[in-house]
Amino acid sequence: MSVVVIGLNHRTAPLDLLERMSVPDGQLAKALHDLCSREHISEAMVLSTCNRAEVYAVAERFHGAYSDIRSFLAEHSFLPPEDFADHLYVHYDSAAAAHLFSVTAGLDSAVLGESEIQGQVKQAWDRARDEGAAGSELNLLLRHALEGGKRARTETGIGRNVASVSQAAVAMARERLGGLAGKTVLLMGAGDMGEGMAVALAGAGERINLMVANRTRARAVALTTRIDAQPVALVDVPDRVADVDLLLTSTGSQAPIIERSDLEPVMRGRERRPLLVVDIAVPRDVDRAVADIDGVTLLDMDDLRGFAAAGVAGRRREVAAAQAILNDELERYLDASSAREVAPMIVALRERAEVVRQAELERLRGRLDDLGADQAELVDAVTRRLVSKLLHQPTVVLKDAAGSPRGDRLVAALRELFEIEG
Repeated sequence: MSVVVIGLNHRTAPLDLLERMSVPDGQLAKALHDLCSREHISEAMVLSTCNRAEVYAVAERFHGAYSDIRSFLAEHSFLPPEDFADHLYVHYDSAAAAHLFSVTAGLDSAVLGESEIQGQVKQAWDRARDEGAAGSELNLLLRHALEGGKRARTETGIGRNVASVSQAAVAMARERLGGLAGKTVLLMGAGDMGEGMAVALAGAGERINLMVANRTRARAVALTTRIDAQPVALVDVPDRVADVDLLLTSTGSQAPIIERSDLEPVMRGRERRPLLVVDIAVPRDVDRAVADIDGVTLLDMDDLRGFAAAGVAGRRREVAAAQAILNDELERYLDASSAREVAPMIVALRERAEVVRQAELERLRGRLDDLGADQAELVDAVTRRLVSKLLHQPTVVLKDAAGSPRGDRLVAALRELFEIEG
């Protein structure tokens, strides 16, 4: 069985394509069941964030799994494979594991070392397990990936300073506006990203008039209660924009919430007062045509990546230390995975030997009836130890060779020599 990852991210694909490939939370269950129903896929997990859309799968045949996943992506995005195939990256076995470890530690993120991806990977895994799409192979991989990501952040400075997309969005807005003190800010979206931006705003030490709008008002109220902000109904956002200096958006909508026609009349009544819009949603919340309105500056994930890239010199020095930790965790995973591969054969071999031992004792039962209880127990113990000693070296060699062509040959030989099925 091979672990395969096929996907695209902010480095390999333009934002327009990432939007098409995004799998919203409401479609995850269907996507996971769709993937696992395909011929060559036995386990699956979908990781869809503002920076990437990836499918992790367990399959017996790599090429079959690649074809299945590519077909899934084409059907989901309503795009022919030739429109996105050149943007895909493909990894399998140890390379797939190494990629996930790098992703989980934030080394593959637009904001180097960002912490939000750890929670996003955990949520993707939880959802795959809830839907019955993640089994023993993916579960083992994800446990080690999350442990590696946790160690990288606690044992190095990779997450120092601005270490999340939401923090970077607030920092970028602050830089553009020359500070946020005294500004009126409207935040659209109270999910994980929105909450991260709200917390960053609240902890900035500046007096800000903050409003929060969300599709579910109860969630907006819960967030504003924590950070001393004002909840706003989503339908009132266009009217409220007339009073704000900064609009931050990060909802899970699959279509723009703010259109050009919403903002044009608002901006005409602002008497040349500028408006900064920072949209970090994928798909985007704000129509790109909004950027053409006089007085509006519209920034999205492409702008955020450029901003983040300019401030990573200190954290980049921590990459080598973080990578060493991930390599150590990868070795632990590969050792555990290899042991799992040969474990069924080792169990079957020992079970086969025990069947033979018991059969021989049964065949000699008539001759052993005259033995006392202590002597019979001694015979049983001696034969057990003999079988264990005979199987010790083959077991050690098999474990050492696990995951290699030699290991495959040894397993095949044992099946034939000891008539072990499976």
